Amino acid sequence: MIFRILTLFPEVLDPYIHSSIIGRSVEEKQIEISLINFRDYSDNKHNRVDDTSYGGGPGMVLQCDPLYRAIKSVHKDGSRLIFLTPQGSLFNQQKAEELAQEDELILVSGHYEGFDHRIFELFDHEKISIGDYILTNGGLAALVLLDCVARTKNEVLNNPESLTEESFSNGLLEYSQYTKPSEFMGIKVPDVLLGGHHKEIERWRRRSSLVNTLKTRPELLEDVALSWDDLEFLVSYITETI
Repeated sequence: MIFRILTLFPEVLDPYIHSSIIGRSVEEKQIEISLINFRDYSDNKHNRVDDTSYGGGPGMVLQCDPLYRAIKSVHKDGSRLIFLTPQGSLFNQQKAEELAQEDELILVSGHYEGFDHRIFELFDHEKISIGDYILTNGGLAALVLLDCVARTKNEVLNNPESLTEESFSNGLLEYSQYTKPSEFMGIKVPDVLLGGHHKEIERWRRRSSLVNTLKTRPELLEDVALSWDDLEFLVSYITETI
Protein backbone atom coordinates (compact mmCIF):
# COMPACT_ATOMS: atom_id res chain seq x y z
CA MET A 1 0.00 0.00 0.00
CA ILE A 2 1.27 3.48 -0.87
CA PHE A 3 0.80 6.63 1.21
CA ARG A 4 1.69 10.01 -0.26
CA ILE A 5 1.54 12.89 2.23
CA LEU A 6 1.52 16.48 0.98
CA THR A 7 2.61 18.89 3.69
CA LEU A 8 4.42 22.14 4.43
CA PHE A 9 6.66 20.52 7.04
CA PRO A 10 7.92 17.09 5.90
CA GLU A 11 10.83 17.34 8.33
CA VAL A 12 8.34 17.11 11.22
CA LEU A 13 6.78 13.92 9.89
CA ASP A 14 9.91 12.16 8.66
CA PRO A 15 11.18 10.84 12.04
CA TYR A 16 7.84 9.21 12.78
CA ILE A 17 7.56 7.28 9.52
CA HIS A 18 10.98 5.76 10.17
CA SER A 19 10.18 4.66 13.73
CA SER A 20 8.55 1.69 15.43
CA ILE A 21 5.98 -0.44 13.58
CA ILE A 22 5.53 2.03 10.71
CA GLY A 23 9.28 2.34 10.19
CA ARG A 24 9.74 -1.42 10.17
CA SER A 25 6.92 -1.82 7.66
CA VAL A 26 8.58 0.73 5.38
CA GLU A 27 11.93 -1.08 5.64
CA GLU A 28 10.30 -4.42 4.85
CA LYS A 29 8.44 -2.83 1.92
CA GLN A 30 5.03 -3.75 3.30
CA ILE A 31 4.01 -0.12 2.85
CA GLU A 32 5.52 2.80 0.95
CA ILE A 33 5.42 6.37 2.25
CA SER A 34 6.53 9.51 0.43
CA LEU A 35 6.47 13.07 1.75
CA ILE A 36 5.82 15.88 -0.74
CA ASN A 37 6.54 19.49 0.21
CA PHE A 38 4.07 22.06 -1.14
CA ARG A 39 6.93 24.56 -1.37
CA ASP A 40 8.69 22.48 -4.03
CA TYR A 41 5.84 23.41 -6.38
CA SER A 42 5.82 27.15 -5.72
CA ASP A 43 6.75 29.48 -8.59
CA ASN A 44 7.64 32.17 -6.07
CA LYS A 45 11.35 32.88 -5.53
CA HIS A 46 10.75 32.67 -1.79
CA ASN A 47 8.88 29.34 -2.17
CA ARG A 48 5.78 30.93 -0.71
CA VAL A 49 2.55 28.89 -0.95
CA ASP A 50 0.11 31.02 1.05
CA ASP A 51 -1.44 34.47 0.92
CA THR A 52 -3.99 36.68 2.65
CA SER A 53 -7.68 35.89 2.40
CA TYR A 54 -9.93 37.73 -0.06
CA GLY A 55 -12.53 39.62 1.96
CA GLY A 56 -10.13 40.10 4.84
CA GLY A 57 -9.72 38.18 8.04
CA PRO A 58 -6.85 36.82 10.12
CA GLY A 59 -4.32 34.22 8.99
CA MET A 60 -3.10 32.96 5.65
CA VAL A 61 -4.72 30.64 3.09
CA LEU A 62 -2.95 27.93 1.07
CA GLN A 63 -2.86 28.94 -2.59
CA CYS A 64 -4.40 26.87 -5.36
CA ASP A 65 -1.58 26.87 -7.90
CA PRO A 66 1.23 25.21 -5.90
CA LEU A 67 -1.29 22.84 -4.33
CA TYR A 68 -2.63 21.90 -7.76
CA ARG A 69 0.85 21.19 -9.13
CA ALA A 70 1.83 19.17 -6.06
CA ILE A 71 -1.30 17.00 -6.25
CA LYS A 72 -0.98 16.54 -10.02
CA SER A 73 2.59 15.31 -9.55
CA VAL A 74 1.38 12.21 -7.66
CA HIS A 75 -2.29 11.86 -8.59
CA LYS A 76 -3.22 9.03 -10.96
CA ASP A 77 -6.13 6.75 -11.76
CA GLY A 78 -6.89 4.52 -8.81
CA SER A 79 -5.36 6.75 -6.14
CA ARG A 80 -7.73 8.09 -3.48
CA LEU A 81 -7.35 11.77 -2.67
CA ILE A 82 -8.09 12.93 0.87
CA PHE A 83 -7.90 16.45 2.28
CA LEU A 84 -7.34 16.62 6.04
CA THR A 85 -9.57 19.47 7.19
CA PRO A 86 -11.94 20.35 10.05
CA GLN A 87 -14.66 20.55 7.37
CA GLY A 88 -14.38 16.80 6.73
CA SER A 89 -16.36 13.84 7.99
CA LEU A 90 -15.15 12.45 11.31
CA PHE A 91 -12.50 9.73 11.06
CA ASN A 92 -13.08 6.46 12.91
CA GLN A 93 -11.97 2.82 12.95
CA GLN A 94 -14.58 1.79 10.39
CA LYS A 95 -13.25 4.41 7.97
CA ALA A 96 -9.69 3.23 8.60
CA GLU A 97 -10.64 -0.32 7.66
CA GLU A 98 -12.33 0.93 4.51
CA LEU A 99 -9.30 2.98 3.46
CA ALA A 100 -6.98 0.05 4.14
CA GLN A 101 -8.51 -1.70 1.11
CA GLU A 102 -7.09 0.97 -1.22
CA ASP A 103 -3.82 0.60 -3.12
CA GLU A 104 -2.80 4.23 -2.76
CA LEU A 105 -3.85 7.16 -0.58
CA ILE A 106 -2.89 10.78 -1.19
CA LEU A 107 -3.21 12.75 2.05
CA VAL A 108 -3.19 16.54 1.75
CA SER A 109 -2.45 18.27 5.06
CA GLY A 110 -4.20 21.49 5.93
CA HIS A 111 -2.21 24.41 7.34
CA TYR A 112 -2.88 27.98 8.50
CA GLU A 113 -6.50 28.97 7.72
CA GLY A 114 -6.94 26.08 5.30
CA PHE A 115 -7.19 25.63 1.54
CA ASP A 116 -8.33 28.01 -1.20
CA HIS A 117 -11.74 26.42 -1.78
CA ARG A 118 -11.23 26.22 -5.53
CA ILE A 119 -8.81 23.31 -5.09
CA PHE A 120 -11.78 21.14 -4.09
CA GLU A 121 -13.44 21.82 -7.45
CA LEU A 122 -10.46 20.54 -9.43
CA PHE A 123 -10.21 16.96 -8.15
CA ASP A 124 -12.47 14.12 -7.11
CA HIS A 125 -11.73 13.90 -3.42
CA GLU A 126 -13.05 13.47 0.08
CA LYS A 127 -12.50 15.51 3.22
CA ILE A 128 -11.69 13.90 6.58
CA SER A 129 -11.34 15.40 10.05
CA ILE A 130 -9.67 13.55 12.93
CA GLY A 131 -11.60 15.46 15.58
CA ASP A 132 -13.24 18.66 16.73
CA TYR A 133 -10.10 20.52 17.75
CA ILE A 134 -7.39 22.67 16.15
CA LEU A 135 -3.81 21.56 15.37
CA THR A 136 -0.79 23.77 14.77
CA ASN A 137 0.47 21.38 12.09
CA GLY A 138 -2.07 19.65 9.86
CA GLY A 139 0.56 17.06 9.00
CA LEU A 140 -0.14 15.50 12.39
CA ALA A 141 -3.66 14.66 11.20
CA ALA A 142 -2.14 12.89 8.19
CA LEU A 143 0.11 10.88 10.54
CA VAL A 144 -2.88 9.82 12.64
CA LEU A 145 -4.72 8.60 9.57
CA LEU A 146 -1.60 6.89 8.18
CA ASP A 147 -0.88 5.08 11.44
CA CYS A 148 -4.46 3.93 11.94
CA VAL A 149 -4.95 2.74 8.35
CA ALA A 150 -1.56 1.03 8.09
CA ARG A 151 -1.94 -0.95 11.31
CA THR A 152 -5.23 -2.46 10.18
CA LYS A 153 -3.26 -4.41 7.60
CA ASN A 154 -2.20 -7.81 8.97
CA GLU A 155 1.30 -7.71 7.48
CA VAL A 156 2.00 -4.40 9.25
CA LEU A 157 0.87 -5.33 12.75
CA ASN A 158 2.23 -8.90 12.59
CA ASN A 159 -0.48 -9.94 15.05
CA PRO A 160 -3.98 -10.00 13.51
CA GLU A 161 -5.53 -11.03 16.84
CA SER A 162 -4.56 -7.67 18.34
CA LEU A 163 -6.83 -5.92 15.87
CA THR A 164 -9.91 -7.80 17.03
CA GLU A 165 -9.13 -7.18 20.71
CA GLU A 166 -8.51 -3.43 20.63
CA SER A 167 -10.86 -0.57 21.40
CA PHE A 168 -13.43 0.22 18.68
CA SER A 169 -12.79 -3.03 16.72
CA ASN A 170 -16.19 -4.27 17.90
CA GLY A 171 -17.66 -0.82 18.53
CA LEU A 172 -16.76 -0.86 22.24
CA LEU A 173 -13.83 0.40 24.28
CA GLU A 174 -11.33 -2.28 25.17
CA TYR A 175 -11.56 -4.25 28.42
CA SER A 176 -9.29 -3.36 31.37
CA GLN A 177 -5.80 -4.88 31.18
CA TYR A 178 -3.53 -6.21 33.96
CA THR A 179 -0.01 -7.62 34.21
CA LYS A 180 2.42 -8.75 36.94
CA PRO A 181 2.53 -8.41 39.88
CA SER A 182 -0.86 -9.87 40.80
CA GLU A 183 -1.15 -7.39 43.68
CA PHE A 184 0.13 -3.81 43.87
CA MET A 185 -0.38 -1.50 46.88
CA GLY A 186 -3.24 -3.69 48.02
CA ILE A 187 -5.02 -3.70 44.65
CA LYS A 188 -5.43 -7.20 43.25
CA VAL A 189 -5.92 -8.46 39.71
CA PRO A 190 -9.47 -9.86 39.34
CA ASP A 191 -9.44 -13.53 40.34
CA VAL A 192 -11.08 -14.65 37.12
CA LEU A 193 -8.02 -13.56 35.11
CA LEU A 194 -5.74 -15.76 37.20
CA GLY A 195 -7.83 -18.91 36.96
CA GLY A 196 -7.12 -19.97 33.39
CA HIS A 197 -10.80 -20.63 32.56
CA HIS A 198 -10.95 -19.16 29.06
CA LYS A 199 -14.74 -18.91 28.77
CA GLU A 200 -15.00 -17.09 32.08
CA ILE A 201 -12.15 -14.78 31.10
CA GLU A 202 -13.86 -14.00 27.79
CA ARG A 203 -17.11 -13.25 29.60
CA TRP A 204 -15.34 -11.01 32.13
CA ARG A 205 -13.56 -9.13 29.35
CA ARG A 206 -16.80 -8.54 27.48
CA ARG A 207 -18.41 -7.13 30.60
CA SER A 208 -15.36 -5.01 31.41
CA SER A 209 -15.54 -3.62 27.89
CA LEU A 210 -19.22 -2.78 28.36
CA VAL A 211 -18.54 -1.02 31.66
CA ASN A 212 -15.61 1.00 30.28
CA THR A 213 -17.75 2.11 27.34
CA LEU A 214 -20.73 2.95 29.53
CA LYS A 215 -18.59 5.08 31.84
CA THR A 216 -16.71 7.17 29.29
CA ARG A 217 -18.29 6.78 25.83
CA PRO A 218 -21.92 5.74 26.41
CA GLU A 219 -22.96 7.04 22.97
CA LEU A 220 -21.03 4.16 21.39
CA LEU A 221 -23.50 1.66 22.84
CA GLU A 222 -26.20 2.98 20.51
CA ASP A 223 -24.47 1.41 17.50
CA VAL A 224 -23.38 -1.89 19.08
CA ALA A 225 -25.30 -5.15 18.62
CA LEU A 226 -25.86 -6.13 22.25
CA SER A 227 -26.86 -9.64 23.25
CA TRP A 228 -29.49 -10.39 25.89
CA ASP A 229 -26.66 -11.26 28.26
CA ASP A 230 -25.08 -7.84 27.59
CA LEU A 231 -28.37 -6.06 28.23
CA GLU A 232 -29.11 -7.98 31.42
CA PHE A 233 -25.61 -7.26 32.70
CA LEU A 234 -25.85 -3.53 31.91
CA VAL A 235 -29.24 -3.20 33.61
CA SER A 236 -27.88 -5.01 36.66
CA TYR A 237 -24.71 -2.91 36.72
CA ILE A 238 -26.58 0.39 36.39
CA THR A 239 -29.08 -0.63 39.09
CA GLU A 240 -26.29 -1.55 41.50
CA THR A 241 -24.30 1.63 40.93
CA ILE A 242 -27.16 4.14 41.14
